[in-house]
Amino acid sequence: MGIKLLNLSHTYEGVSKNDLVGAVRDVNLDIAETGEFVAICGRTGSGKSTLIQHMNGLLIPTAGSIDILGSVLTSKKRKNPKLKPIRKRVGFVFQFPEYQLFEENVLKDIMFAPKNFGFKEDDAKKSALEAVKLLGIDEKILTKSPFNLSGGQMRKVAIAGILSYNPDILILDEPTRGLDPEGAKEIMQLFDKIHKEMNKTIILISHDMNIVYQYATRVVVMSEGVKVFDGKKEDLFKSDYKKYDLDKPEVLKAIDHVNKKLGIEISYNNYTLEDLLKTLREVL
Repeated sequence: MGIKLLNLSHTYEGVSKNDLVGAVRDVNLDIAETGEFVAICGRTGSGKSTLIQHMNGLLIPTAGSIDILGSVLTSKKRKNPKLKPIRKRVGFVFQFPEYQLFEENVLKDIMFAPKNFGFKEDDAKKSALEAVKLLGIDEKILTKSPFNLSGGQMRKVAIAGILSYNPDILILDEPTRGLDPEGAKEIMQLFDKIHKEMNKTIILISHDMNIVYQYATRVVVMSEGVKVFDGKKEDLFKSDYKKYDLDKPEVLKAIDHVNKKLGIEISYNNYTLEDLLKTLREVL
């Protein structure tokens, strides 16, 4: 079933009520309920953030429709839409999710969402502890205030709060922003593990094409509110990607350089520099 957008558009009011700004226009998109890792890319202002905010009901279409795991939202349903069942099944990891922490200790913060979705106290605690284990959070910090943790720990706690109610689909809005390279790698490896081992669909917004190329299996590119590409990442970087202001991943720059210098044909099916080194050893 998944998420299906049909001619979805969204406009915002400009300076006056009659001045409307189109953020997303006539987007058709189909994302499977399980097994996909989709990256949504594009320059700032391309409409990608507006697009993903429709996927768990943060925004309602002003035209067209979106079917989210069987719940359909249209412009006619802008008043009193039933959003809680959608948000239980589609988890949204915002940029800097640690800014949403507020409880007196870490465990209560992680338990908040499942309790809000109707879990009993014991079930909420059990789910919270499972998320803690999955993220490798030290149980010694569960009684501490979340505001006394390091930035990396706070982000893990915030993500644990989302994983604790086990949503079917995860939406990640720049999840590595503000993290050092090691912290970013750790967070992305975690989501990759969730995707592969739990077969969950993950929808990612990222400006980092190295992350997109390493982890995503499909890329959607937005430009001026319109979907302009939807397909394999390898195909994207064989096309005229520069017109969308996208950077070429470092591994592909290295592949291009090696192919030119050595006169060989290493494919773009190498997703990290480690992959490329392994291939070079085999070829040479």
